[in-house]
Amino acid sequence: MKKIIFLTVLLCVSFYGFSQDAKYGVRAGYNISNLDFDGTPINENKHRNGFMIGFFGEYSLSKTISLAPELQFSAEGAKREAFKLDYIQLPLLFKFRISEKFALAAGPQAGVKVHKTDDGIKNFAYSGVAGVEFKISHQFFADARYTYGFSNIFEDYIPAEAINTNIQLGLGFKF
Repeated sequence: MKKIIFLTVLLCVSFYGFSQDAKYGVRAGYNISNLDFDGTPINENKHRNGFMIGFFGEYSLSKTISLAPELQFSAEGAKREAFKLDYIQLPLLFKFRISEKFALAAGPQAGVKVHKTDDGIKNFAYSGVAGVEFKISHQFFADARYTYGFSNIFEDYIPAEAINTNIQLGLGFKF
């Protein structure tokens, strides 16, 4: 896992030298997340409302395509205390500008669970992210994203399977 994070950071930094246009910024927003259990949920399964906040870089690869690595904190999981999952995440999004105001984004995301350990839930999470971004001005934007977990959140010795899903509604500022 350390090698993957190192290679991702190295890749992101290397794009800086090749980029014609680099922008940096912050984004924050609202999360609506839940756990999708395989079969019957263990207990009553209600969604969790949370928040996210993070920093990003956006490196233009062409006039319509850019690479946007991020580092963010995201409160996810489900409402029940045992299933509240807080992550430090590293999404690596490819953005495709479809007009002056709209862009589509998609890419992988790795996350490290923070706050709790040894609770039967894996400390690493892997997801896919897809979203849309609306440019309000040259500096401000709004976006909506959907994240779908690729792996079971529970440790192998737990006889249950669930994946984390999340909807993010965010606002951002580019410097």
